[in-house]
Amino acid sequence: MEQTEEGIGIKVYNATPPEGPTRTPSLSRLPPEPGRKRRVVAKGVQKTISKTSMLVNFLPTGTLLTFEMVLPSVYRNGDCSPVNTMMIHVLLALCALSCFFFHFTDSFRGPDGKVYYGIVTTKGLAVFKPGLDVETPKDERYNIGVTDLVHAVMSVMVFTAIAFSDRRVIKCVFPAHEKEMDQVMESFPLMVGLICSGLFLVFPNTRHGIGCMSSA
Repeated sequence: MEQTEEGIGIKVYNATPPEGPTRTPSLSRLPPEPGRKRRVVAKGVQKTISKTSMLVNFLPTGTLLTFEMVLPSVYRNGDCSPVNTMMIHVLLALCALSCFFFHFTDSFRGPDGKVYYGIVTTKGLAVFKPGLDVETPKDERYNIGVTDLVHAVMSVMVFTAIAFSDRRVIKCVFPAHEKEMDQVMESFPLMVGLICSGLFLVFPNTRHGIGCMSSA
């Protein structure tokens, strides 16, 4: 502001515009919101669950929950270092192996009312605790068959579809093909769901294994 003096001693202040262009803060230079990245990750998880919710029934109980609980600690802050990528591969392999293995398990209720689990073989059910006083059933339904293999393969396919629908997995496992994998995973879970639903009708599940739901 510019100060001028009049003859009678009154000081008059005239507002003058400041020299030079005025600067306005740029929105692009503002610091990003601290919770923005967290919301993006949460939105991705919700999208994954919504697209693959129809496939969860084909998985052993707890497999997907374990995967979703362990993955954030492995993925950390989005740093796909060689160690983190290797740990994600190990997590995928362990979960897929559990999906395959659990479909070869079955159970029976003994005279004491307890439920005993075992592995189906060509000679019947081999319980996990040998030397039990309870007699193991010798029914043919406890023999391994083609249906068990079909359900095991379907379970692995379903887990693969769900796991690779997660952007965190795609980012670390396929870092150079994120866009291509996004396009593939838009329809791949639906295709897997349709195929597994058809096979499930042809080969109904009669097992009561570890985490496996029976349709009988």
